[in-house]
Amino acid sequence: MSDTHAQTVPFVRDTMLPAAQPPDNQAGAVRWLRENLFAGPVNSVLTIAGILIIFFLVTHFWDWFAHSVWNASSLSECREIISATWGPDARGACFAVIRERWNQLTFGFYPSELYWRPTMTFGLQMIALAPVLFATALVIRRTVLVITAVVTLAAMIALGSPMIWLVFAAIAFAGGIYASERNVRWLVPVALIYPLAGIWFLWGGSLWTPIFILVGPALGWVAWRILGKRLPGVGMFAAILVTILFWMILAGDAANDAQNLIPMSIESVRSDRFGGFLLSVTIGVAGIALSLPIGIVLALARQSDMFLIKSLSVMFIEFIRGVPLITLLFVASLLLNYFLPPGTTFDIILRVIIMVTIFAAAYMAEVIRGGLAALPRGQYEAADALGLDYWKAQRLIVLPQALKISIPGIVSTFIGMFKDTVLVTFVGLYDPLKSMPDAIRANIEWKGIYWEPFIFVGAIFFIICFAMSRYSMYLERRLQRDHK
Repeated sequence: MSDTHAQTVPFVRDTMLPAAQPPDNQAGAVRWLRENLFAGPVNSVLTIAGILIIFFLVTHFWDWFAHSVWNASSLSECREIISATWGPDARGACFAVIRERWNQLTFGFYPSELYWRPTMTFGLQMIALAPVLFATALVIRRTVLVITAVVTLAAMIALGSPMIWLVFAAIAFAGGIYASERNVRWLVPVALIYPLAGIWFLWGGSLWTPIFILVGPALGWVAWRILGKRLPGVGMFAAILVTILFWMILAGDAANDAQNLIPMSIESVRSDRFGGFLLSVTIGVAGIALSLPIGIVLALARQSDMFLIKSLSVMFIEFIRGVPLITLLFVASLLLNYFLPPGTTFDIILRVIIMVTIFAAAYMAEVIRGGLAALPRGQYEAADALGLDYWKAQRLIVLPQALKISIPGIVSTFIGMFKDTVLVTFVGLYDPLKSMPDAIRANIEWKGIYWEPFIFVGAIFFIICFAMSRYSMYLERRLQRDHK
């Protein structure tokens, strides 16, 4: 050991330097401009070019936005107001179409007297997402749920919701906020049940249908409990088989008999009435919720040592990634009917959700596989040293780290999939970007309107996608474990 200490080291200072003012060119706005906009010749040229582009856009389009009209009943009335206010040669945007037709852009052809149902559905969705997105952030969880409750209940009142459903929503939000304050894990069953409840709220029909859909997994769990302890592989196979057979053979007749015995239903809405952002959000949320777990399973299968499982997963992933999404949508819309028994009805939105989920899951699998490959080999060896089996090692050690690494890629896949929902216009569904504006322009009052619906739809897509990206950045910061 060395006997060197602070008293014998000649360069240890025993007095403090006097305080000094920072250099004038290294503080304040001058320093920020120098570091961010004029850090070098290339940066300075790009900054000047960007300023010129912004100046060009503002000078050429400012009058169009400044002369916009928000209160008119037709495009011709908009033009008359612009001409009378700013002169006969003036131009301006007619955003009155957004004010007049916001309901079509938002809900499509959903019955206007039932607008409160999708509003309540997507409001209650935040209760189901609380244990998933905000499990460890009490303040954020409380803020989100309170704001969502206030906005949803106010919107339901404005849209003419029946009192019984308004009371139901108020009780649900109160219970969700209380559970999130006491123990957020109490909301996990809500997150598991919500998908079926949301489908029932949106499409309506008999309540017994989602109830008996839940009975299937319950019977499968019973089969697994009976056989799982003695024969684990057989127990899992039996659970899946019992669930599928119940759905295919008994669930439909049992739901019809229960409905005839004890009627419980709400007004049914056909899928062709869906459109606008209601359609995009429904497909996007379903695709996001389903593609992540499927992508995880595919990624683990591709990393498997079993040749058959690995080969099948590789063929599936590479085939799906090599085919455009529009091709899969055409398969869902046209070709799938040829493979179904005659007289079989398969909802078009459900078919689209399946294909979008499969497409996103293939890309998700590659993103997660990258996270798995980025983990040091020592993490797998540490799991083996602890005596953990494969699934416990994946659940407790491997996947949490791999998913944290993969957050940017996962969110990018989600954002791309949500934007791709506008492609459903090619299979006859009314997306908010093309089909719904075309339907609005079909009315003689708004014939000739063009840019205004695109700007509105683009702004809404930007807000949703930007919120997703900011949440991913927050999640990365919260999960950061590096030593600094």
